[in-house]
Amino acid sequence: MKRSVGYTPFIGLASAVVLISTAIFVGFGGPDGGPGRGPHTPHDPAEPAVSGQWVGTWSAAAAAAEPGTLDGYAGMSMRNVVHTSVGGSAVRIRLSNLYGTRPLVVGHASLALALAPSEPTAAAGTMRRLAFGGKPAVTVPAGGAVTSDPVRLTVPGDTDVLVTTYSPSPSGPATYHPYARQTSYLARGDRAEDATGAAYTEQSPYWRYLTGVDVWSSKAHGTVVAIGDSITDGITSTAGANHRWTDFLAARLRDEPGAPRYGVLNQGISGNRLLLDGSRFSPNNGPSLLSRFERDALTRPGVRAVIVEIGVNDLLKSPRQLDPEKIVAGMRQLVRQAHARGVRVTGATLLPFGGHRGYSARLDAVREQVNRVIRAGTVYDEVVDFDAALRDPAAPDRLFPAYDSGDHLHPSDAGYLAMADAVDLGRLRQAAPAAL
Repeated sequence: MKRSVGYTPFIGLASAVVLISTAIFVGFGGPDGGPGRGPHTPHDPAEPAVSGQWVGTWSAAAAAAEPGTLDGYAGMSMRNVVHTSVGGSAVRIRLSNLYGTRPLVVGHASLALALAPSEPTAAAGTMRRLAFGGKPAVTVPAGGAVTSDPVRLTVPGDTDVLVTTYSPSPSGPATYHPYARQTSYLARGDRAEDATGAAYTEQSPYWRYLTGVDVWSSKAHGTVVAIGDSITDGITSTAGANHRWTDFLAARLRDEPGAPRYGVLNQGISGNRLLLDGSRFSPNNGPSLLSRFERDALTRPGVRAVIVEIGVNDLLKSPRQLDPEKIVAGMRQLVRQAHARGVRVTGATLLPFGGHRGYSARLDAVREQVNRVIRAGTVYDEVVDFDAALRDPAAPDRLFPAYDSGDHLHPSDAGYLAMADAVDLGRLRQAAPAAL
């Protein structure tokens, strides 16, 4: 059934959620994120002794080093607000210091369910202190990442989660995701386990250090990773509303009968290109999709499928790529990487951008050539035709007016909904890669 633009995903009643007290937990901590005891976590309370698996419920790609943060955020607590796609009975987080130049010391970290959407106050009884290898503090090396020990907490799908980190000392530039479309918060001092949001007086439109939240689920079948540029990042979606196309996709996977119950991870970076890297200090580029595909998509927990939306910035950004064969070759390289791990890839056609300041007939001709090859079925395992779903039938080089955010490049909320509705959910569950 087609949904209207006013469709809003259900917000879980977080205040009604309590810790599961009857589950029996066994040791966990294998280096690959699977069952087994790790060398540093011999007594972690982790996965329940029932069938299940780790799946990704939320993510954001590490995009750049935040400008003006040469000393990081010493003496401050960061409360990142993120929105889950699926729920589970235990939870863990991933922190990244990818763009740091010095070790990042996290002296205190916590996780809680939000009392209300986009608010820094925790729901009663849900605050959990996080540990790393059984210790309350962790040092993340420059360029590195860490995963917390799991904590037992019933985390619903479609709800806001608060992840707070406190850094006691300078750490170098902060690794961040600049276009969160979500308000997060900062406080002076160690306020990691403050259940109230009273100390969190500074608001921020960024996510910092946090790049993933996983849940242990006996109901979810795996994870689908959406990776791409600002269109996947949802840069023009309504802030705080969770109206990116990946949010609408997550709602379909939760609610539609017969849909595979996948968690959805959004690994979009605004300005991202397929073939060329941006500057590490630019908030609007990120490393090329080719260079980050393994880290940001293929190694995510429980990954079963990847949806790739990329290519427009290769046309629009200088130096412009005007050879469609080189763009298609880069896409095929992504698919080879995925197939080496047994993962199927759904590829998207490139959306029209007529009316945008960077538009030219020559660039549109390249876009059309790339789309023809994608539609022919020789690049990706599956195709989702975002171009056909969002273009204006009366002017095919443009977005349909109701789907245009106004800049003639990025979709509106209604456009993002149409993108999610264009995805064939049944094909996401197919296991074997196609013979291309």
